[in-house]
Formats: sequence, C-alpha cells, structure tokens
Amino acid sequence: MKNRLYYGDNLDVLRRYVRDETVDLVYLDPPFKSDQDYNVLFAEQDGSRAAAQIKAFGDMWQWDEASARAYEEVVESGGRVSQVLQSFRGFLGDNDMLAYLAMMAPRLVELRRVLRPTGSLYLHCDPTASHYLKILLDAIFGPTNYRNEITWQRTESHNTAGRYGNIADILLFYVQSDRATYNRSFHKYADQKYSAQQMQRFRHVDDGGRRYKLENLTGPRPDSSSGKFEWRGALPGPTRGWGYKKEQLEQWWAEGKIQTRKDGIPRMDGLKVYLDEAEGKPLQNIWTDIPRIPNTSSERLGYPTQKPEALLERIINTSSNAGDVVLDPFCGCGTAIAAAQKLDRRWIGIDVTHLAIGLIKHRLRNTFGDDVTKSYEVIGEPVSPPDAAVLAKDDPFQFQWWALGLVGARPIEQKIRGRQGYRRPTVFPRRHGWRENQTDHLLGQGRQDVGAPRAGPARRNRAGAGRNRCAPDSAGADQTDADGSRERRLLRIAVGNAAPAAAAPHRHRLADRQNGGPPGPAGKRHLQEGPEIRTQDRKAEGAVQAMTRQQEAGCRIGD
Repeated sequence: MKNRLYYGDNLDVLRRYVRDETVDLVYLDPPFKSDQDYNVLFAEQDGSRAAAQIKAFGDMWQWDEASARAYEEVVESGGRVSQVLQSFRGFLGDNDMLAYLAMMAPRLVELRRVLRPTGSLYLHCDPTASHYLKILLDAIFGPTNYRNEITWQRTESHNTAGRYGNIADILLFYVQSDRATYNRSFHKYADQKYSAQQMQRFRHVDDGGRRYKLENLTGPRPDSSSGKFEWRGALPGPTRGWGYKKEQLEQWWAEGKIQTRKDGIPRMDGLKVYLDEAEGKPLQNIWTDIPRIPNTSSERLGYPTQKPEALLERIINTSSNAGDVVLDPFCGCGTAIAAAQKLDRRWIGIDVTHLAIGLIKHRLRNTFGDDVTKSYEVIGEPVSPPDAAVLAKDDPFQFQWWALGLVGARPIEQKIRGRQGYRRPTVFPRRHGWRENQTDHLLGQGRQDVGAPRAGPARRNRAGAGRNRCAPDSAGADQTDADGSRERRLLRIAVGNAAPAAAAPHRHRLADRQNGGPPGPAGKRHLQEGPEIRTQDRKAEGAVQAMTRQQEAGCRIGD
C-alpha cells in the first residue's frame, strides 16, 4: 500500500479509512493548552459556548456544546471508558480539562481498534494531564497492557515562580498484547560517562589494552540434566550446568574470549565481555540524552511543538520493524512521518489543518527528494477548481493555507515589541519562478526560507518601484514541476476569488495599518499549527494585503 496523508478530523478519518488491526505502532502528540494558567483549565463552564471550527490546538479543547456531545457519545456507549469519563466529570466538573478528556476518549478507542496484536501506542503529553490520560488508557487497553511512563527531559532548566521547573514531557507506553514488538535499546558504554565505580566492572585489561569484564558461563540446574557435561577439563558443580552449547563454547575458545585458570582449564566465570563490544546499558524509562532541537539547527522548522527526530527514531526502532505501519493521528509538522520514511516504515499521517499538510509535503520533498511524492498520496485536499471553491466557501482560512502551500508558501507569526503581530504569507520558492527576497519585500517585512539571505532594515525600507514588483527567476522558471499548470489554475482562484471576499470585513483595519506605517522591528518568528480566532483575522488581512499588492503590480502567480 502507499503511505497516506489525510486532511481532516482524525476521528472521522480513523472510522472511515483505517481498518481493524492494520497498524503496528501509534505515536500521538495531541495538542493541549499547557501554556495556560493551570487554574484556567479547571474553570467551570456551562457548555453553551459556541463550538468554533477546530483551527488549531490553541482553540481545540474547550467545554462547549461539541465537547458535551462527545462526552455523551462516550458515556452512552457504556463500558469501562464510560465509567471513567463519568467519574472525571464528577471530580473535575464541566471545564476545559474534561473537554480534552472527552475528545481524547473516542480517538484512543479507535486507535486501539486499528492496532495489530503486536502493536504498541505511545501517547506524548505533559504532566498537566498525564495522570488523567493514564487512567483513561487503563480503561481502554487494560491495566495489564501498560508498560511504562517514560520521562523525556526536553531542556536543562526552566524558571517558574513558586514551584520546580517543568523540564520534562511524559510518554505513556501501552501495548495491544503480550505479543507486542519490542526491540531492546542500549546506551553504548563508549558513549556514556560512567563513574569510576561503574568502570570497575571492566577492570581487566588484555595485552592489547582492551578493557573487559568476566561473566559466568554456567547457570543453576538443580533439577535438570541440561548442561551437565565436561568441557576441556571443566565440569560444573552438582547444582549447576553450562549455560551454552558446546559449539558456542568452542567458538569463544577459538576467539580467545575464555579466561583460564593457571592450569589452563577454563574458568566457570571466564567469559570475556569487552567494553568496546558490549551492547551497553539497557535503556531505562528516564531519557536525558535527547535534547530539544537547538534554535540554530537545520532540523528546526519553526514549529512550536516540533519534537526531535531522534526521539521518534528511538520509539520507531524499539516498537516496530522495517515495513511495519506507523500512524500519527496528530502529525503536525510531520516528525513521526519523516522518521518513519527514513527508517523504511510505511506510515499514515492525519492532521486537521492544511498548514500542517503543506508543511509535511514540503518537508518530505526537501529531505528525500522529488521522488518521495510517488510513495504517498494525500487524501482530503482539493484536486479540482470546484473542490477548491467548496473549501474557500466552507473554510476561508484553511483555503488560504492550502493555496499558499501549492507554491511552498506558508504563513508566519511575528512577535513585535513584546506583543503578537499579524500574520503574513511568505516565501514563494524558486521552483515556481519567484525570487524569495522580492516576495519578502512585497510583504513589507517577513521571514525567508532557511538559507536565504535576510534582508536588512535598510534594504527593507528602501524606496523604489522594485519594492512592489514581482520578477520571475530564470533559474526557478525551469524547475516548475509537472503539476504546475493545475497549481497555477487553483492559485488564480485564491487570488481572484478569495481575496475580495475576505477583504471586506477587514478594510478598516487594513487602512489603519497602512496609514500608521509598517510595523516596528520584528522579533522572534515561528510557525504554529494555527492561530486563535482573532489572529486568524490578522493572518487573513496579511494574505489579502499581499494578494492586492501583487495585482496592483501587475503580477499573476504562475503566469
């Protein structure tokens, strides 16, 4: 089967498209408002708050009519999950935390349904909700299928008034059955800094300077005849026997890995285990060796919840084998997808925003080359102008993100002088024939792709006709892919149809900004899975402003 990337609500996608027992590993990092004040999450709500469309994790978990319906659906289904959720409501009340749990419950039920008997699930969360989620998972998988609560130290320190700094995330590890795949992982001794006491275990040194320790060649055999044979003059005691077959002992003898007594007879505890050949220390449930992605790393995409690929590679290597299917129902910027592709696993990704889908497609192409597009299909995106028109009517913000993604553009968030600025689309890649820096000038101030030269303040403020004029890039014009004609047609819909409709509600705000001049110096910029409602308005304004300037300059995207 082809790998699949779905746009849509993961609950609907799981129920419609993913069959029973077809997935080997599930990793999910569900969005959660952990940046909010803890008390806000437990504030009582009456459930009458309007249910807005799910745009991003900032607005996903709210106790409103939608979450109340989700709660009732789970409760009416009966069973242990229903009992646990009713207990949560009695204890927590009607608040955002209950909404989070009510929305997670049916999704976790579906994820267990799609797991094979050899499958595993890792739920990535933070300490704010990990204890509630563990109870919920116990109800769904059964307490006997719980394996570990893994603590991942993501940073070194965090200053928080009145409490210890939260520097770790939690990974809840459950299996479908005792048959679950588990490939042991080790810390290589050579890669670790061990104390002198620990290094005493490898206190022996051979003639070549290699350190080794001695391990026992026998095992207890009080009521068995197994291993009761003489080998090279050595015979285990009456309650013990050789722990290995004679062929294996002979191989180690030939390799010089058997320590002998002074008389030349093998020692019972004489198996040499060399430090440089040892598997290492088995991985435990506290992970401190995988740091967060540095700000200057080429791996960083600017996505606020992005996890290191090394973290996902460890999980995938431990709980799956080559060719297995990995599912991420909240795939965000696609770290699990990229890791699965790298490790020769098949994968299924689901996300509710076109921003995430576009970013994943761009990430896969940049990492694995153009041929990677043949290995997966995207389900749920518009494939024709009528489809695009329906998306534009139903959800203008998702339409805007999808349209920008056709040419590799994406919205960015700016923080200006300590407050949030409005969002603008930026970065039309060279393969579509537009220079990144000129498009950046077209938007006033903006962020360019990693590796592109950043325009300085003097250049950004330079007057002249070139500021508002697009120019084709000859190198990029030759690189337009086979789908360029379709993309150009759909982009014309974005410029010609969406801009006037979206501009009307915001004209007074745009006028205020234009009269007040450009914003001040931009601070830290980064992507989010989606903005809050008022920030969506700002992003729409930025898109309209950009499209309007293109039209005034006589540019047509893709022409």
